[in-house]
Amino acid sequence: MHIHIVGICGTFMGGVAALAKAAGHEVSGCDAGIYPPMSTQLKKLGIEIHEGFGAEQLDSPPDCVVVGNVVSRGFDVVEAMLDREIPYQSGPQWLAEHVLRGRHVFAVAGTHGKTTTASLLAWILEDAGLRPGYLIGGVPANFGVSARYGSGDCFVVEADEYDTAFFDKRAKFVHYRPRTLILNNLEYDHADIYADLDAIMWQFHQMLRTVPGSGRIVVNAGDENLARLLEKGCWTPRESFSLQRGSGWRAEFADATERHIRLTDPDGRSAETRWQLGGSHNLENALAAVAAARSAGVDLERAVDALSRFEGVKRRMERTATVGDIAIYDDFAHHPTAIRRTIAAMKRRFPGNRLVVAIEPRSNTMKLGVHNDELAEALERADLVWMYRPEAMDGGFDAALEPLGEKLMVFHDYDDLVGDMSRRMLAGDQVVFMSNGGFGGARQTLTAVLQRTRSS
Repeated sequence: MHIHIVGICGTFMGGVAALAKAAGHEVSGCDAGIYPPMSTQLKKLGIEIHEGFGAEQLDSPPDCVVVGNVVSRGFDVVEAMLDREIPYQSGPQWLAEHVLRGRHVFAVAGTHGKTTTASLLAWILEDAGLRPGYLIGGVPANFGVSARYGSGDCFVVEADEYDTAFFDKRAKFVHYRPRTLILNNLEYDHADIYADLDAIMWQFHQMLRTVPGSGRIVVNAGDENLARLLEKGCWTPRESFSLQRGSGWRAEFADATERHIRLTDPDGRSAETRWQLGGSHNLENALAAVAAARSAGVDLERAVDALSRFEGVKRRMERTATVGDIAIYDDFAHHPTAIRRTIAAMKRRFPGNRLVVAIEPRSNTMKLGVHNDELAEALERADLVWMYRPEAMDGGFDAALEPLGEKLMVFHDYDDLVGDMSRRMLAGDQVVFMSNGGFGGARQTLTAVLQRTRSS
């Protein structure tokens, strides 16, 4: 079968392309932004990519068009698809029907931590010899690619609550029919498509309706919004996890460096290991993954031992360079909660060093000003903050940042921002670039500048 994927360079749709290719289909696609790493990954797979959304790419009609949520009515490729009556599906629907059906689906849902938790879970299952498939919104370092078909019964999917397609406004995750579901947390996000938290919660409730009574739900015991969600109805046995006492699954740091961790199951059995990550949020992610892996028969000791060999996820506090004594990190944080947690973890790990942050408010929710009231508080523990200010931000955004005072530097140009950063760097600085986009290559540029001027 020849499938043509519209919006193929997105993380999710690019993963669908990789899975389709692995399943033996002929795959092509199109997108407006064709750039690494996804373009490189697709090229290696031998997938032809058309630039833009023109109708001509359907002149030789595929057997099916798989439509991403990047397009809507009015796009030439969409109008041609409809006029010519070419069969079409959304990405999540195609995934559900052609990859997930008949497998033990592990879905990882929540506002924060989905990518890391899904990566941890996939690795635990792999380390246990279960050969899982997965589709994750990032690149787990242990695997090197964002999606894999897998030869085993298990499939791990990052369950995104964003809408499915122009013709299906349900959340993506409603299609996945998980047997094991992780609920990490729940906050208001995606203000471009959801009016309020209740609208998001309703979508989560629809997903809960699809989890069988013989399945399992692993839920964060400390999240009040998840407690409200479960009150709407839950028909599946559930287990709770938390870093606090009183939940079924518990975890703690066994030393001040956060490198030694201890996890305890609901029966009181514990296992310990050393690992490469840090931060209470990552410990919660690991605990959820270990709890979920139990439903595939992976015992506590084996799962915790696998954590010692987990190498992290690209763009999730990924240390990309060290120049002299200056460490540079790439992080996907773009919501105040994620920003706050990342900064707190870094301050605990490097208490004697300056933590400097460069941030690009790029998400639609941030541009709509929804997070203005929380942003300054989320950044306050950083020693210095460089803010790239997109043109789309309004005056309310600037006013909200005033509490940061002199520690804040605002720029409208990437090169000017990098130039100012390079002049202010000190030995020992921990430098974190936060963006869910490319940040105009600022991190790479700063690294190159420091290598020219600071390397000994």
